[in-house]
Amino acid sequence: MTFCAATVVAAAGAGAGEIDRETLDQSKPLEEKSFAGSRIVPASNIVKYPDHRPSARYRLEAKDQGIVFRHGTGPDQCDYLGARDVWLYESDGTYYMTYDGSGPKGWLCCLATSKDLVNWTPHGPVLDFGAPGEEDSAGACYGVTYFDGANWHMFYLGTPNASAPPNLVPSFPYLTMKARSHSPAGPWIKQPEVIPFRTKGGTYYLDTASPGQVVKQGDEFLMFFSASTRVEGRVKRTLGIARTGDLDGAWTIDPEPIVPIEEQIENSSLYFEPSNQTWFLFTNHIGLEEGGGEYTDAVWVYWTKDLNHWNADDKAVVLDGENCTWSRKCIGIPSVLKVGNRLAMLYDAAGGDSKSHMKRNIGLAWLELPLLLPASQPRAVEH
Repeated sequence: MTFCAATVVAAAGAGAGEIDRETLDQSKPLEEKSFAGSRIVPASNIVKYPDHRPSARYRLEAKDQGIVFRHGTGPDQCDYLGARDVWLYESDGTYYMTYDGSGPKGWLCCLATSKDLVNWTPHGPVLDFGAPGEEDSAGACYGVTYFDGANWHMFYLGTPNASAPPNLVPSFPYLTMKARSHSPAGPWIKQPEVIPFRTKGGTYYLDTASPGQVVKQGDEFLMFFSASTRVEGRVKRTLGIARTGDLDGAWTIDPEPIVPIEEQIENSSLYFEPSNQTWFLFTNHIGLEEGGGEYTDAVWVYWTKDLNHWNADDKAVVLDGENCTWSRKCIGIPSVLKVGNRLAMLYDAAGGDSKSHMKRNIGLAWLELPLLLPASQPRAVEH
C-alpha cells in the first residue's frame, strides 16, 4: 500500500502524531527487539458472553492512571449529569479534549484543554443543538477532529432523538455531521450543507453511521465510522470505512464493514506503530451479562498492516474491569495519542459496578511504546 507523506494524522492534530515520510517508508522497519514496549500476549481469562458474541483471546495491557476529569466541573452545568465520549488531539503544546457533556437540555460536544493530560480546564460546549426538525436537534455530540494543514475539520454525531428527561441520552439514528474552524479551540461553524453520509436501509449501517478517526492515504481520506443494524430485533455493531477526496464533500461507504457485525464494537482511534509498520485501531466493545442488558465493557484493539484489510481474530483487550483502577464493569470510548515514548489513552467510565450512561467521568491510561505484535498468531475465536 502507498501512503502520502506527512498527511496521515493520528488524533488529527498539528504536531500530534503526524507521521512523516521516513516513518511510513516500509523499506525501513525498525527492529522490535531494541525496544521494551508493550506486547500483545495471550489472555489468562477470556470473557464468555451469553449470546456467544466473539471474545478477545489476547491482551495488550494498559496501565491505568485513574480519573483525570470529573463531570460537573464545566461551566453553566454543561456536564453536571455526565462526561463521556472523549476525543483527544494536540496543537502547539496544548492538549484538546472534546467530550460529551450532559447538561440541562441534553448532550453537547464540550471542550477542555490541558498542558499535561492530567489537569484540565473546561470551556463548555463548542456546538449547540440544531433547530427543531434538524438532524442534530436532540444532540450535537462526539466531535472527531482532523487538521488538513490549514483548517480544522470536525465530524460530529448528530441525532434528532433522545431519551426522556432528565437524562436525554442521544438515541438512533446516529448521523455524521460537519463543522469547521481556523483554530483547534474553535469557534466551530456548522456546515449543514455538507452531508458526508447517512444511514441506509438494508445495510450494516441501518441505524448508525456516526463519525470516527480520519486518516489520509494517498489522495484519499478514510474514515473508520461506527455502524449498526438490527438482526432479529438485536442491535449489531461494527466499523466501516467511508472514503472521499474532499473533506467538505460526500463520502462513499465500503459495501462491507472491516470486521463482522457480530464483533459488537463502536468508535475508532488509530495509532501507527513504525517499529513493525502496523496500524492499531482502538475501539470500545459492547458486552452482555446473563439476564442483563448490553453495556460498554472494555476497550479493545485490532491490528493490521493494511488499512483496507482487517482480520477479526487479530484483537486484544486493552482496558477492562481487570486493570481499570476505578471502574469494575463499564469502560467507554477510547482516544489515543502518542506522548513521548508512550501512548496516552483517554476513556470514559461509570465507576464502581455502575453500567449507566450517566455520571461518567474521564480516565487516563498508558501504553509503553512501541506496541509489539504477539509472538504467535491468535487462534480462531469460538462463536
